[in-house]
Amino acid sequence: MNNNIIAIVAISFIVVGSIWGIGNLISQNNTHFSKSGGVLLLMKDNKFNVTNPDIIVKIDQPLKISIANQDFRKHDFIVDDLNINTGYISSGQDFTTVIASNKSGSYRYYCSIHPGIMEGKIIVKS
Repeated sequence: MNNNIIAIVAISFIVVGSIWGIGNLISQNNTHFSKSGGVLLLMKDNKFNVTNPDIIVKIDQPLKISIANQDFRKHDFIVDDLNINTGYISSGQDFTTVIASNKSGSYRYYCSIHPGIMEGKIIVKS
């Protein structure tokens, strides 16, 4: 009887873990752009969207950026040259901002807690 209970518990853990893992794999494919046409950045595993993607912005066309922390530790999103600083975003929290510029250039975005790991570029062009 005890062996059956242990087997049922073990199988339950395997099934739940598999469903959780498959759900995470499926949801990662839809993290680059939100439905509103803006950019969605997910903070997870000390990266932005797994790859720290370049973000392309057109001159004088504001781009909405939503940043969501799905990690177990706090992070922030900073772009010094565009005066963006979200402050710390705790696990489960999000922040939305707009990036707009009237001149072209490349601007570094980063997390101040993990600057060499969590960083990318915002490229403003015509």
